[in-house]
Amino acid sequence: MFGALDISTSGLIAQRTRLEVVAANLAGEHTLLNEAGEYEPFRRRFAVLAAGDPESRAAKGVHVARIETDTGPLVPRYEPWSDLADAEGYVLYPNVNRVVEQMNAMEAARSYEANIAAIEATKSMMSIALQIMA
Repeated sequence: MFGALDISTSGLIAQRTRLEVVAANLAGEHTLLNEAGEYEPFRRRFAVLAAGDPESRAAKGVHVARIETDTGPLVPRYEPWSDLADAEGYVLYPNVNRVVEQMNAMEAARSYEANIAAIEATKSMMSIALQIMA
């Protein structure tokens, strides 16, 4: 029974990380400069989930294997007056799409809620099992 709680807990942690990545993407949506102040538009990131627990080598649960950078095209905007514009007058903006990020956030939130429901069901089954044994 405790394995079921561990599996659901791993799901909670993975979905929390996905939500953190979505929040970071939305925060970087208009970021055009890197830490050094150089022109380098922010690139969207996404979490890659994998089965199992990497610490215990168990095949139960899920974990965030890595967080990758989306190498898709940046969004060009015609802004010839900008200091950041290229020779043709375009400024490249981050490849963050608010709609995609909102859908990812909703999916992660629903998965989080499903794991909470699974934990509650497991706790209820454990409680009933203990009552039967007493």
